[in-house]
Amino acid sequence: MPRPDHRHAAAALPWDVARDLAHAAAAALVPRSLPLSAADGTTLATPLVAPAAVPPVDRSAMDGYAVAGEGPWQVLGTILAGSLDLPNLAPGEAYAIVTGASVPTGTTGVLQDELAVRTGAEVLGNVVPGQHIRRAGEECVAGEVLLPAGVRVDPSVLGLAAALGLDRLTVIPQPRVAAFVTGDELVQRGASGPGRVRDAIGPMLPGLIERAGATCTAVTQLPDSRSALIDALAKCDADVILVSGSSASGPADHLRAGLTALGAELVIDGVACRPGHPQALARFDDGRLVIGLPGNPFAALTAFLTLGVAALHRMRGLPLPTLPVAPIPGGLAGHPTSTRLVPVRVTPEGAVPVGHAGSAMLRGAAAADALAIIEPGPTTAITARLLSLDPGATHWPY
Repeated sequence: MPRPDHRHAAAALPWDVARDLAHAAAAALVPRSLPLSAADGTTLATPLVAPAAVPPVDRSAMDGYAVAGEGPWQVLGTILAGSLDLPNLAPGEAYAIVTGASVPTGTTGVLQDELAVRTGAEVLGNVVPGQHIRRAGEECVAGEVLLPAGVRVDPSVLGLAAALGLDRLTVIPQPRVAAFVTGDELVQRGASGPGRVRDAIGPMLPGLIERAGATCTAVTQLPDSRSALIDALAKCDADVILVSGSSASGPADHLRAGLTALGAELVIDGVACRPGHPQALARFDDGRLVIGLPGNPFAALTAFLTLGVAALHRMRGLPLPTLPVAPIPGGLAGHPTSTRLVPVRVTPEGAVPVGHAGSAMLRGAAAADALAIIEPGPTTAITARLLSLDPGATHWPY
């Protein structure tokens, strides 16, 4: 009779195949109309189109004087940003004006306050026609597409939407993620000791989930109990459910049996990578995904970055990120059959391994920027793709 770990080895998918499949197994969430205050971190479900010109009228780009014709000019009053009753300027006339205020008809240009010479009601200075005037429609015209669908909504996008006069955006919401950390031996406080292991996975999952563009609804500790796990899975309505410490084939690993009992489809049953081999992904009929993370902390981290980030990108309506390539000074040896995920520090010279990369260790990951993806085979890799340890990072020097 084959050993359980041999069964998973036979079913394990290549790392790239598993990552692609995790993305394909998910589905984009249904778009919603959200107020701007609730849209940060979501994804535009439709293009952002300007409903009107911005600015809608000519505005002053400086504090100074709106002047007509050639100077000197007589200052007749002041125009504030909220002024509605605007004068018509005749040659030789001027109004003090503030940044953002509408310029009156007849304005030649705006004389910058710092460059103006004022004596009583008279002001002097040099003005080029059109100087320091933001023309109507300078930023955009009505009907112009400013951003395509699929753009992540960040503070700049929210500010732009507000400048357009919008109060809501149609977006793909952030996926909701719940996590169950299993293990009778786990403790939440104090140090590890005989018969007790300090939980290192639970504390790192909320940050990973948030950085991946999702919302963490809860992290719950469960005992090593099949019935407790089945009950938790059945009641959880999150879009993605993470289960750590129950994805292997030992006597305390109940994830696969629980998924079978609940009628879930097991899409991925092991990934040929080190660390993180005993990871899994299953799908319920209602579209909820369950991702099994190994119980060792670094292995759990690599599994989340492999399957979890890929699935969450699809749910957010985003493509699977392309991984940049960096040189590896000195090279890294490949594993005969599995993809190696090696913590590295990104430097101007390339990706430098930081060591301490055992499946139970987080010291290496804590000192690293990324995981170097080392393809299986007998050769030494002198370049590698980089998988960021921060799922929200988008910029690399390579």
